[in-house]
Amino acid sequence: MYVLQHTRNSHGMSAGGFETGMQRTSVSSQMSQVSDISQVSDTPRNQQLPYLDGNMKLLATIECPTDVMCNRYTDDGSLLAVGLIDGSIKIYETEPLTCHCLHSLQDEDTIQARLPVTQIRFKHFEPNDKPEHKKIVMASYASGMIKFWHYTSGKCLHTINEPEHSQVLTLAVNPENTLFCATGDDPRVHVYDMETQRRIQTLEPSDGRDIMDGHKCRVFALMYHPTMPHVFVSGGWDDTVHFWDDRKRHSFKHISGPHICGDAIDIDPRHNHILTGSWCTGTTLQIWDFNSAQIIKNVPQEPLNNSMVYCCQWLGNDSIICGGHNHNMARVIDRGTLNTTGQLLDLQQSVYCLDNDHRGLHPRVAIGSQNFIFIVREEKKSS
Repeated sequence: MYVLQHTRNSHGMSAGGFETGMQRTSVSSQMSQVSDISQVSDTPRNQQLPYLDGNMKLLATIECPTDVMCNRYTDDGSLLAVGLIDGSIKIYETEPLTCHCLHSLQDEDTIQARLPVTQIRFKHFEPNDKPEHKKIVMASYASGMIKFWHYTSGKCLHTINEPEHSQVLTLAVNPENTLFCATGDDPRVHVYDMETQRRIQTLEPSDGRDIMDGHKCRVFALMYHPTMPHVFVSGGWDDTVHFWDDRKRHSFKHISGPHICGDAIDIDPRHNHILTGSWCTGTTLQIWDFNSAQIIKNVPQEPLNNSMVYCCQWLGNDSIICGGHNHNMARVIDRGTLNTTGQLLDLQQSVYCLDNDHRGLHPRVAIGSQNFIFIVREEKKSS
């Protein structure tokens, strides 16, 4: 692991890859508090460099061994797990923000397959749980496996590798930590018992073409409602978001429209709103009422930096964050005005993943692009 040092060179650029000057943020002073710093080579003068714009502050940059596919904070925000394209998982210390790589998770299965980690979920835990039960991370893989890791020892505790799954694209854990669901290269959603790791239910559409009670294509996003232990939503390529009770075979409600191609569904339990992000050139971010499944707002695109969304989340009480493709960028949006308040722009590759630590009014956000994690926070600039 390397943390990039951001120092201004003779061309007004930072060696870590962030353009400075005018209204764009100089990051050299922002990085002075980060330890374990390694210098990187200068970027060619004619290459467009990433930069920060608006009310966004860079806290740290982590360079990973290979491309980042997914990431996830622990519930307390102290660790960040990063899933890589080669099937390995790196776990970094983020509280305090040293960005030291504390654990690396890989075994013979993942080394042999060398296929990407597609999703990461830490098991929820209660304060009175045994210490060993607080150190479990689940991961899904493009090879079709789901693995349970004891991350402090680096041991894989259990592997689910069902023959009919050539890929597993995402997974979600219910709020009671008793069930989890996963989906892969077909429209079905599989529900598992957390304790036994055995499949207990398969959810799928009816046979009739005119009945929309399940997906018709592969699914890329799953999320349980934070206060409803058996209810979750899913979205994928078929331009629908489905509402499920994991005890019933078919979905009981759906939304038409969102074209989901990544981790681009989030639920706000306080207002009971759903946020969806679509990989398209039209309306990408939309806010829906959970109970009625009706649209509340379409979030306007950024006029100069229209991006097709791979991932999005609610950010604190007042904001939204999203990232995507086309204009490779991440954007923070005010939830009330729907105006853009901060951006990370001109990245070398798409933003495939992001996660916030859900701490305080202005949570830290880990943004994954290429082989970098950019840890940022929404923060107003001093005049």
